[in-house]
Amino acid sequence: MIKIIPGALRLADTVAGLLGLLDRPLDPDELIRLAREETGLRDFGDASFFGPLCRLLKSLSEESGLSLVGRSATRWDIVRFLSNLLVIEDSVKRDHGILGERVEKPIFITGLPRSGTTFLHRLMLDDPENRAPAVWETIYPSASAGSREQRIKRVAAQLRAFEWLAPEFRSLHPLDATSPQECSEITSHVFRSLRFDTTYLIPSYRQWMDADIQRHLPGSRFHKRFLQFLQHQDGRVSRWVLKCPEHLFALHAIRTVYPDARIVFVHRDPVKVLLSQARLTEVLRRPFTRRLDPRALGPDESHRWLDGTQKMIAASDDAKFAEPICHVHHIDLITDPVTTVEAVYKHFGMHMSGGVAQRIQQHVRAQPNGGYGKHHYRFEDHGLDEARERDRFRPYMVRFGISAETSSPNHAEHSKWPPAQVGALQA
Repeated sequence: MIKIIPGALRLADTVAGLLGLLDRPLDPDELIRLAREETGLRDFGDASFFGPLCRLLKSLSEESGLSLVGRSATRWDIVRFLSNLLVIEDSVKRDHGILGERVEKPIFITGLPRSGTTFLHRLMLDDPENRAPAVWETIYPSASAGSREQRIKRVAAQLRAFEWLAPEFRSLHPLDATSPQECSEITSHVFRSLRFDTTYLIPSYRQWMDADIQRHLPGSRFHKRFLQFLQHQDGRVSRWVLKCPEHLFALHAIRTVYPDARIVFVHRDPVKVLLSQARLTEVLRRPFTRRLDPRALGPDESHRWLDGTQKMIAASDDAKFAEPICHVHHIDLITDPVTTVEAVYKHFGMHMSGGVAQRIQQHVRAQPNGGYGKHHYRFEDHGLDEARERDRFRPYMVRFGISAETSSPNHAEHSKWPPAQVGALQA
């Protein structure tokens, strides 16, 4: 059972709501002013973020029912994004070598959420030749925010604060300051990311993002600039390995910005995915809103990820990427992770050393459940019907030869696979 936000916060929401404090529109000009004051910088360079920011704020104000915590966290989040934009633009103006950094043949891991993409991502990062943005550096990418150690410490404290608000989060999605981060945190800087749709109920913003595949292009362009910024600070980066389910909706943009991108699709029974994703969305949204209907989340997630499966089918038939898409099945990943990772390397003409195989084996032994807790899910709790969802997703399962999972949704107790691998099921 989810622990509720402490009564003091709920009481504060009630009082603030009665006073009309929570219904005031969020002002983009005020947030921009705060970012400029915080950084001492004024020039954003490309100001195309302003329109999407205004759309997001309007949707948040009118649709999301922000709580007092939600309103405060949203303001902090947006000022941080704007501050990072200012700092990165200033750095680029001072050092033209940043945009000269070559980001070659990046690997993008994507697929349905909760399907094993995180597990594969973290296994590939056992290879020291591979690099991914970490949580701390997507929040504070510049040394102007402090030393590496200082920034990690700050982010660790922020994560602990969020876990106090959402105690179930860590068991659903283990995350530390030094963990690899999803790319949606990067594209959020220019306010073109479905990360906001996961955290808030903002249907008009989501509809705007869905209306045109070109909407993801500015996000992907900033994504590359962000990687160039990190890479310039690091020195040489052999290979970027990136991960985000949202990439399914930005494949055209990725292909445009990274013509040599390598794409990996991870496949899993989508019906089992939906329950876990609906629960995670519930846990993420609860601290930030005054109203939440868990039964509405399941149909919403089903609609979103049915579209995602259709994107995978279309891309596999005619993606026009420089190299064919690599397909990974989660059952192969969890039963034989080393061989599966080796197969990804082989698909793209890469070589995986024996030392990497050893590190992957040690990784799996060290985290026998992937850091995930045990959870019970029921279709009716999130407004879903199993038979109906099976019918809806059947074309995807047939297209990629995905077997239905017959084990209980409580994977950790009832999975037929070895205990050392079951954590990957919920990753």
